[in-house]
Amino acid sequence: MNLVNLESVSHAYGPKPLLTDVSLGVEAGERIGVVGRNGGGKTTLLSVIAGAVRPDKGRVTHNRSLRVGFLSQHDALDPSATVREIVLGGLAEHEWAGDQQVREILANLVGDLDLGARAADLSGGERRRTALAQLLIDDHDLIMLDEPTNHLDIEAIAWLAGHLAGRKSALVVVTHDRWFLDAVSTRTWEVVDGRVERYEGGYAAYVLAKAERARIAQAAEERRQNLMRKEIAWLRRGPPARTSKPKFRIEAAQALIANEPPARETVELMRFAAARLGKTVYDLEDVTLHAGGPGNGPLVLGDLTWQFGPGDRIGLIGVNGSGKSSVLRLLAGTVTPDSGRVIRGKTVRLAHLSQELAEVDPTRRVLESVEEVRKYLQVGKREWTASQLLERLGFRGEAQWKVIGDLSGGERRRLQLLRLLMDDPNVLLLDEPTNDLDIETLNELEDLLDGWPGTLILVSHDRYFLERVTDRCVALLGDGKLSLLPGGVDEYLERRAAGTAVTARLSTPAGPPSVPDVDGAVSGGADHSRATSAPGQPGAGLSAKEERELRKELNRLERQLDKLSDQESRLHAAMAEAASDYAKLGSLDAQLREISAQKDTIEAEWLELADRLGD
Repeated sequence: MNLVNLESVSHAYGPKPLLTDVSLGVEAGERIGVVGRNGGGKTTLLSVIAGAVRPDKGRVTHNRSLRVGFLSQHDALDPSATVREIVLGGLAEHEWAGDQQVREILANLVGDLDLGARAADLSGGERRRTALAQLLIDDHDLIMLDEPTNHLDIEAIAWLAGHLAGRKSALVVVTHDRWFLDAVSTRTWEVVDGRVERYEGGYAAYVLAKAERARIAQAAEERRQNLMRKEIAWLRRGPPARTSKPKFRIEAAQALIANEPPARETVELMRFAAARLGKTVYDLEDVTLHAGGPGNGPLVLGDLTWQFGPGDRIGLIGVNGSGKSSVLRLLAGTVTPDSGRVIRGKTVRLAHLSQELAEVDPTRRVLESVEEVRKYLQVGKREWTASQLLERLGFRGEAQWKVIGDLSGGERRRLQLLRLLMDDPNVLLLDEPTNDLDIETLNELEDLLDGWPGTLILVSHDRYFLERVTDRCVALLGDGKLSLLPGGVDEYLERRAAGTAVTARLSTPAGPPSVPDVDGAVSGGADHSRATSAPGQPGAGLSAKEERELRKELNRLERQLDKLSDQESRLHAAMAEAASDYAKLGSLDAQLREISAQKDTIEAEWLELADRLGD
């Protein structure tokens, strides 16, 4: 059953047509990912389907009593309303506290927020998560999301994908996060030149199907050109001799990539990188670093000794606030460690893309600002001009002559990235480089980085991009170390879900937020009857919010200790039953020692927090 039907819909903004005679429908339970270039009409399509925009031409029909939930890129939250009022509305506490799904949404999207905080006091990311939580708590037949992963970390994105996949509602989502598209979509729509091309499956299936369509189209064009040549030859010389026509066959998806080379010639790139960088890139020796300066804020690195070598391509993972950007600033030399030293190779030529946009003369033209850095760049075995690279990153034709002051935030981001690459660095530190980039531009950037020889350290919540351009992942798990993750992002998520990874960000506990149980008892949160400390006590210097966050973390640690104690009891019972089985006893004893070590670590952290609170 179709929930929404579009019949011959056309819409334009000014002289630019975004949708032209589009006819399509959204069926009940269908999950659709929408892709396309920035400015190509994706958001317009969502707004037309949701009924938020009336098309210039054509008809949009909604099923009777259709309930639509629409998350646009710009929220309309009442600045005077609290998070509790926005998300939970008029629900009584016993209603929402007893609903497991509501508690899960609260824990994963607004668990670190004060439910009494007003929208006017929230950051952009906090407002975004609040609006998303509000939408998901309600029941809808059709959920429409425009860039829902903005401001979410990898862990929250993975949770959101699982949550949406488990709902019965139909879904239409616009996002540049390709991993997320694959995780939630059963169909893909591509908005291109006013049309909507439809494909079965998620992002991976869309890429393969599009490649096959392009191959068939190319074959058809070759046949047409061949027929034209034959017609011209016949007109000039009469009928030609019989010749066999080229034969084409439709190949399976695997055949499309069977003879393709790997994305990166790793050995060759390592050789080039070593030649450009020598043996030393960065050596960290007994480095201690706090996020807020010496001794202030969460611990990021504690007495860490680590080496970044030539040709390393490393993805740095961690929750928001764990210190990823601080590590990049440490390597860039813009912050100094509390103790220890950072040895930087003499041949290092660094480029650091931070989350803040660098100032560029707003009166200059785009092409001029790139050419003033360098007019040509060697990437791999090919030389590119500044104009060619601009075109690859989405500045086509007249766009290269735009005045920089007229560029959007996403365009400035692309320009900043290209200026850094044109300076021919041999070490790249990239902090969220994919922000505001569409999928086509992301593909071009990945291709450029494939041929770039040097050391790359990347921070990104775009899981697809992270796994695509890096060779290994390390994580900040709140223990002052860089933990190597052989299993990549999946291993990181498993460790976080299992509770074996602590977090340096006390404002984001791993457990659920403080919500009352149905009987009124507080679970998973702070004891709000002890929200302040007496003067002169260890917790007296803390604000109410800081103390609330510390108590949430304390409760989370207590829950972990309870779980570990239960596991210890079960192991002791199992050892008693296996008293004569020495092989099994050895295995159980090893598990017991591991659990004891985990308890020691968590108890030490609990004591430190309790000391800060004066408990």
